[in-house]
Amino acid sequence: QFQLAVPVAVVFAPGSVPGDLPRPLPFRDVQEMEISVNLRPSITSHYEMIYRRTTAQEEAALDVATAREADAALHTLQDASLGSLTMYVLPETSSLLPQGISVYVGKHRSALVRAGGGLATLRTRLRQLTQVMSFTASSIAAALSDRVPDGQLGPDARRHLKSSLGYEITFSLLNPDPKSHVVDWDIEDAVNRYVQPVLDKLSLVANFSVDSQILYYAVLGVTPRFDKESSSFLLSAHSLPHVINPVEARLGSSAASLYPVLNFLLYVPERSHSPLYIQDKDGAPVSTNAFHSPRWGGIMIYNVEAPASPQVSLPLHVDVDMVRVMEVFLAQLRLLFGLSREELPPEFLLETPGNEGLADWELDRLLWAHTVENIATVSTTLNSLAQLLDKIGNIVIKDDVASEVYQAVASAQRAMAELAVGHLGLAFQASKEAVTSSERAFFDPSLLHLLYFPDDQKFAIYIPLFLPMAVPILLSMAKIVREARQRKKEPTKMD
Repeated sequence: QFQLAVPVAVVFAPGSVPGDLPRPLPFRDVQEMEISVNLRPSITSHYEMIYRRTTAQEEAALDVATAREADAALHTLQDASLGSLTMYVLPETSSLLPQGISVYVGKHRSALVRAGGGLATLRTRLRQLTQVMSFTASSIAAALSDRVPDGQLGPDARRHLKSSLGYEITFSLLNPDPKSHVVDWDIEDAVNRYVQPVLDKLSLVANFSVDSQILYYAVLGVTPRFDKESSSFLLSAHSLPHVINPVEARLGSSAASLYPVLNFLLYVPERSHSPLYIQDKDGAPVSTNAFHSPRWGGIMIYNVEAPASPQVSLPLHVDVDMVRVMEVFLAQLRLLFGLSREELPPEFLLETPGNEGLADWELDRLLWAHTVENIATVSTTLNSLAQLLDKIGNIVIKDDVASEVYQAVASAQRAMAELAVGHLGLAFQASKEAVTSSERAFFDPSLLHLLYFPDDQKFAIYIPLFLPMAVPILLSMAKIVREARQRKKEPTKMD
């Protein structure tokens, strides 16, 4: 039974304390909520709220001009542990929040909330806010998507990558027409400037490796349709799934990989199919000219401007605008990790994460989901292993395999216990250890079921070998027994 505890500090600035508080500040309160997922294990969320007043340092940090400056100043004063949240309640007349904005969510693990309407209204806003910054029923259901019936899952639940100990990211430039285009992209600098800060932030979640390649004469495998009105070629939404397989056959990156591979492809159309645009389901052009495939990656089409004069010598030299390309790829990366921002009420304002690509609370949101998914994966793996061992009665389980199973169970129980007390970082590490141990046990070479034969197969193999030898031996033994019986029956001679 999952119990997910979220430590939340509700800090009242001067002039923001509601008059209908049940007790004088400071005090504790626990709000419990059942997460409705159609599963046998129940999932309960505990929001452990601590209500208190601001300290002198926090008041000084709030005495600034903008909410962004306040968020930066408060970052050094708040609890920085993974999974913890701090909500600062401001007076209704505060000028920190823009007009019409009631809630400001910062880049770190804090938010500014405008007071007003008493404790009931405040609690409603805090409940919305804690779900935005930690987990919702849909994010937990997506983490347990393999166990939840399809009807209960949202449309994006299976878009996210499965939890893994590592991921490989491959950036590929596809140039199907090198006779017409010489394409130059500074992928190394772009990865260092735009992708690496995001991966540094995600290093808590998993290990990442990044590589790149350029593929020549690699075509999409789908012939685009020519549109006379716009004098361009179009790829419709229903033809996009047919693009993946022909391209993937050329990539060759996932064949030797131990971990899931994320493919990000930049496709420069051949001169005979330029310019090439993607249409959505309604027939409108896609603004980014890109699309993504769930749990696989994304493809962006990069059109080259036609030369002003038809007499220009070929091939044309093309310098790729990496800023525009990386904006699209990073947005697709966020989608694949389930970091897309949900629809929020209009009075909510979310700060952009900046160069790091994701806010601290978004990292926590990812860790909550991955921890729950890891524990469920360990349960599934060990159940499958137990069923395998039940089927093979004479299997030999070595001591190191047994110790891995014990370690997996102990780590999973430790992760559950840490989740129940709100220690997200420790819970996630324990869940990773549990996954590692369970997979070592499951994939141990000594437990390969082909090494062990059922008894009927043994008889089928050995009877043809031993039967020719056994017949004369059995006949001889029968003859010896018969002769012995006859000797007993014959009367003995008496002198």
